[in-house]
Order: sequence, then structure tokens, then C-alpha cells
Amino acid sequence: MIRKTLALGMVALAATLGAAPPAEAQNLRIALREDPDILDPTLSRTYVGRIVYMGFCDKLFDINAQLQPVPQLATSFTWDDPTTLTIKLREGVRFHDGEMMDAEAVRYSLNRHLTLQGSFRRSEMGNVTAIEVVDPLTVRIKLGAPNAAFLATLTDRAGMILSPKAAEAAGRNFGNRPVCAGPMRFVERVAQERIVLERFPEYWDAANIHFNRVTYLPIPDNTVRLANLQSGAVEFGERMEPDDLRSIQRNRNLRGVPVEELGYQGITINIGNGARANTPMGRDARVRQAFELSLDRNAINQVVYEGMYTPTRQPVPPASSFHVRSFQPENRDVNRARALLREAGHTAPVPVELTVPNNPDLRQAGEVIQAMAREAGFEVTLRASEFASALAGAVRGEFETFLLGWSGRTDPDGNIYAFMHSRGGQNDGRYSNPAVDALLEAARTEQDVAKRQDMYRQVMETALGQDRMRIYLWHRKNVMIHSARLTGYQPIADGMVRLQGMRLN
Repeated sequence: MIRKTLALGMVALAATLGAAPPAEAQNLRIALREDPDILDPTLSRTYVGRIVYMGFCDKLFDINAQLQPVPQLATSFTWDDPTTLTIKLREGVRFHDGEMMDAEAVRYSLNRHLTLQGSFRRSEMGNVTAIEVVDPLTVRIKLGAPNAAFLATLTDRAGMILSPKAAEAAGRNFGNRPVCAGPMRFVERVAQERIVLERFPEYWDAANIHFNRVTYLPIPDNTVRLANLQSGAVEFGERMEPDDLRSIQRNRNLRGVPVEELGYQGITINIGNGARANTPMGRDARVRQAFELSLDRNAINQVVYEGMYTPTRQPVPPASSFHVRSFQPENRDVNRARALLREAGHTAPVPVELTVPNNPDLRQAGEVIQAMAREAGFEVTLRASEFASALAGAVRGEFETFLLGWSGRTDPDGNIYAFMHSRGGQNDGRYSNPAVDALLEAARTEQDVAKRQDMYRQVMETALGQDRMRIYLWHRKNVMIHSARLTGYQPIADGMVRLQGMRLN
């Protein structure tokens, strides 16, 4: 069970947020597990940022409960050939600054994702060779090679369309006051405190939006998030803890919804990103293997998450047809771990610094990892850090190992390529293996499902079984808790909070 400590600021926070508003006000307050990074779809990478985007930044496509792409700003699409995608756009859509959303805006936004310095979308989108405006409501995208994951990529940030006028005026400061074409418009952000959106009357699907205002409140301490839900100070809490479901069983004012997720939690290892890679873990796969063998994933899951999560050794969840059934977690083997350290020429204790996001459950998971690794000859130092700051530091190589999660994508490419390819936008550890690069590139273009599955099997066996470039630990459940007054929430496996159809009764 997760240890919970009641933060002293809980009562003050609840008082600041105020009591629940009357139903007719239709103001929704959502408690976030972390504060998002920059609110620029091209430059951001946090899960909580994606939740906020759902309130103000529509995409070309969304996904449904079956995880299939469905039109949003688009109305339809056709593959003219394996490398040419034609998209028809919704007519009459306006950005929050009053400008029209048209094919030129789509061309601009996609090119921005591909070319802006520091873009995390570039490696996701692959080999786009041209984006053409056919007419005001038709865009044609040409690829250098077939890409089985491309349409799925456009269901997330790569498919978000920005106001060209606002983006050009703001440049790299666009995230300070983003302008999109979603149901709400951006009002203000106070770092670590709140993000406020208000209803956009000209939204193309305004009939399905029932809130005048939505406020997103970063509350990292799970106990405080739960207390604010119980008091009515917020109406929705995302990624609550498994034991919270028991806590609310007799509370008629709350509802709990556990949703299988598409992603994972794991340990990113700095192998080649600057001076911090010059460590036993960074230099030698045998040391990384020893560290992995020191861990008992099942025990971590039981101690911290009451057995609700699914231990894993790979980034693709069991529900996916691309999950490699033959590549399962190894049993904990402390003796073998110690032997590997001796073979690598190291005498215990071998120092390792583990960066841990400053959330109670992840801090506890870090402490369990610390205790397990100690028995195998490692001395783990935990460095708790605010999540967005830790992510920014990871890009610069300011870490040795990082207990880091990923919310997941519908296509396996979205869980693998950006993290394992040598040019992947989120390959913070700078892992590089030409054989793995070739397999990932081939898997993107392969249309035969069986052949593609085998390519990902080879990727797992090489990158994770041989090179030990990362240590995947578990697949989570997204535990969402909301007010019983709130109806219309759609529990989809991507964990997003879609405002369409939601209302307070």
C-alpha cells in the first residue's frame, strides 16, 4: 500500500479553490498529477500537457474507445497510394484569435512540427517529403516511404493545428499564450498553481461543450488530490492511486474509473548524453543487466500498487497485438547480479543516482528499488525532482538514471521509435545501435503485420535483451476519480479527459 502523508497545505488549498460551484455555473476543476511543461504542441512532451491540450487544441484526428482514428478537424482521409495521404478538412472552423482554420494553416502547423528547433514531433512524423495545399479544405501529405504509424501519429500533438498568425507573432514563446481551434480558449497560466481555459463560443462542436470555464490544478501529492476530491474542491482527479478506489467505495459523491493504459513506467539510462553517461551504468551493459536482475517487478507492484499494475520488460502493453509474448521479465537473481559486477571489474558498492519525479508513489517505488539494488551491490542515491524540470534536464543529459513513464500510443511505433532510435526525439540516454535503427525504420514502412511483429521482437531482443538500454518495469492503470455530479466522461485507454459531452448535474 502506498504510504500517504497529509500535506500541511491541504486545508489552505481547499479554501483557495473554494466550495463546489452550483451546477448551472458549469465550471470544472481538474486536479493534475504534475504541472505540464511548455504548452506548445511542437515542443512539449508531458502527459499532463496532453490532458490540458484536449481542452483547447483540436487535432486532425482523435481516437475512439476502440483506439481507432476518427476525424476531428478533418472530415475524411484517403491513401491515394502507400506514400500519399489526402485529408479533407472541416469547413467553418475558427481559431481562438478569429482566424480561419484551413489547409494553409494545416500546412503551416505540420511544417512547424517538422522544422522548429527542438521539436519533439519531428521524429514521430517520420519521412514527410511534402505538404501540399490542394484547395482551402484539402491537404495532401507525401511521405518518402510508407509509414504504418503515420495516421496514428496525427491523433496526438503532431496533428494539432495552430493559428499561423499567432504562432508567427509569438515564435518560440507561443506556449506562453497558445492559440488553437479547440472547445476552450487559453486564459492564463500560473506555474505550479493553475491553468485556466474559458468557453470558445465559435467552436465548431459547441453544442457538446457544457462548461464555461475549466481550471487545471497541479497537485503532485496524491493525498491532497484525494482530499480535494472528497471535499468537493475539485471535480476530477487524474491518475489517482489504486488504494484510493477503496477509500471512496462508500462515498456516494465520488466515482472511480480504472482504465488500462497504453504506456509504461521504466528506468531511462544515460548511455551517451554528455558527461553524466560516464558511469558504470552508462558504460557497460553488464552493469545495467546486473541492476535489472536486482529488481523484483512483482514485489514492487505489490508493495507500491497493491498488485494492480502489470509487470513488464517491454514498452508495448499485453493488450496490443505487437506485444512480444516471448520477451517477459526475468526472475530476480541477486547472485547473478553480483557475479556480473565482478565480471565487469567493479567492487561493491557501485554508485547509481536515480532521478525520481516528486510524487509520493514514485518516491516509494524508488525507495524499494534502492533497497533491492543494495542487496546486489549497488548504492542508489535518490534525487527527487519536479517533473517538468527533470524532463528538461534529461534532454541536456543531466541524469544518470531516471524513473520515467510514458502514457503510450495506439501504434507501437509511438512507444518505441522516439526512445530507441539514435535520432529519436525522446532518446534522452542517447542510445545508438545501427541494427536497431534499421529495424525501427523498416517496421515503420512494413505493411505486413506478421513481419512487423517480428521486427519489433528483434528490437526487444537487441535493444533490451542484449544492450539493456532501458529497464521497463510495469504497465499502469489510469485510476480516474470524479464527482458523481459529473457525467459524460469517456474512459479511453490513452488517459485523456475529453470535455465533449461532459457536464455537471
